[in-house]
Amino acid sequence: MTIAQQGSETELTDDSSRLWITRCAVPTSVGLAVHHGWFEDEFAPDGLRVDYLPYLTSPEAQRRHYDHELTTLLREGGNIPALWTRSKGEPTRLIGLTWIDERQVIVGRSDTAVTSPVDLKGKRLGIPRRGDESVDVFRGMALRGFAGALASAGLELDDATLVDVRPGDAAGGLANQWDPDFGALVRGEVDVIYAKGAVAVDAVSRYGARVVIELDSDVAPEFRINNGTPRPITAHQGLLDTRPEVVERFLAVLLKAARWGRQHPEEITSVLAEETGADLQGAAGAYSENSLAGFEPTLEPERVSFLARQKDFLLAHGFLVGDFDIDQWVDEKPLLAARDRVLRTAGT
Repeated sequence: MTIAQQGSETELTDDSSRLWITRCAVPTSVGLAVHHGWFEDEFAPDGLRVDYLPYLTSPEAQRRHYDHELTTLLREGGNIPALWTRSKGEPTRLIGLTWIDERQVIVGRSDTAVTSPVDLKGKRLGIPRRGDESVDVFRGMALRGFAGALASAGLELDDATLVDVRPGDAAGGLANQWDPDFGALVRGEVDVIYAKGAVAVDAVSRYGARVVIELDSDVAPEFRINNGTPRPITAHQGLLDTRPEVVERFLAVLLKAARWGRQHPEEITSVLAEETGADLQGAAGAYSENSLAGFEPTLEPERVSFLARQKDFLLAHGFLVGDFDIDQWVDEKPLLAARDRVLRTAGT
């Protein structure tokens, strides 16, 4: 079941016989596992019902996708909502991080003179202001993307002009999520915009625009930190307290999904096209075999430190309610137990 196929669900309640799982419309290890039905295979024999949060079709589900107040919810998605949720005091725990470069790009019109990060100095940067969610993820992504590009050239956001881009009458849906920004670009209201992922690749072609900076290949990893790099996997403390083995088994399924991805790189593109709402050409243009090496959840120190830098950036720019310690947010026990489970299974 793809994200777009998830039906409307009105009864969003905690239930000991029910496990909620949610992921964003991006490359995730959860998405690979859903594609194969592995969560049902893992939990159905125990009578545990698996439900996927239909956040694209239900306003209440979208809120839960962001605020993680369902104690039986497991989430793999953007770090901006996950950090915002923890900053407002929700007792979630960080149980894993993935890193999948999604082709972050800076886009200009076909006649632009911008060709490198240093050329952004003095330019009008399109910064989304969606304002229809608990935390403005698109605004956070654009600010972070431009900040990283500028920093790679020794510049700061103050060296350019930030121009708000509002949604206007743009069509909704996964395939059109970047349309307000591309519209502002082609109308000449801004000089460049930030975009990422397979649907952005589709939009570049559709609007006759041009990619002028390839962040994934042009700058070092520390300048590519953004909403999905690294991407957190989180669980509610309530679930960890009452059903720690469920969290462990969930992560074991993700490790299995990551292994499948490494062994079947030729099959991933079609899965990711379904997950992201892009066509096959857009998915192929956004995700290379090298960029898809990071499906395996880890809590390696570099990824955690990059997430801490993201937290500090979001706090400084007003996206978080308050500060907190990333290291204290981490709970590595479920992932260690999941790895042991996978090794034991492999040895039997």
